[in-house]
Amino acid sequence: MPGHFEPIPGGGAAVALDEVEISIIRSLAVQLMELIGPGPGADAPDDPLAELFAEGPSEPPSDPVLQRLFPDAYGGPGGVGQATEGEADEQRAHSAEFRRFTENDLRAGKREDALAVIRSLDALTSAGEGGVVLKLSPEESLRWMRALNDLRLAIGTRLDITDEEDTDLLYRLPDEDPRKPMVMAYLWLGGLQETLVETLMP
Repeated sequence: MPGHFEPIPGGGAAVALDEVEISIIRSLAVQLMELIGPGPGADAPDDPLAELFAEGPSEPPSDPVLQRLFPDAYGGPGGVGQATEGEADEQRAHSAEFRRFTENDLRAGKREDALAVIRSLDALTSAGEGGVVLKLSPEESLRWMRALNDLRLAIGTRLDITDEEDTDLLYRLPDEDPRKPMVMAYLWLGGLQETLVETLMP
């Protein structure tokens, strides 16, 4: 079980983690929540309808990681550039409208997934030398799977990973490369995500 998820009775998943691994995942999940930001109702926390009826942004985020987490719904990467001017304008208009009505919900979902990771780690008793076993319910497993995917997308964007060849090059980075710790986290999270997906497959 060390380093990978395994299925448990009832449809959930379990993985053995040590204190360092728990700290890394928790820190990354917190950073992800900070990057995604508070909901639109944060300025009016006493109003339960503030977030429900708030409209989202119509323009793509400026941060490359957020662009990856919340991509345009129409056109896709390079799509607008290959379209005619009229088609490109239409795609941008459709993307802006779609983003305005969906991004708040998408952000809320990603925040909830990251928060579920943090809460499940915080619920663990102190990890000893042999670590502890994290057991997730089926619902928690799905939240973890989505959060791990978001974390890998975020780290991969920071590392400028665009295809499989980029990943192969990362394996050959020298230890003194400043990107090495981020690369190791990216690869490790990939292993966790892959085995978690396998446990959830029927």
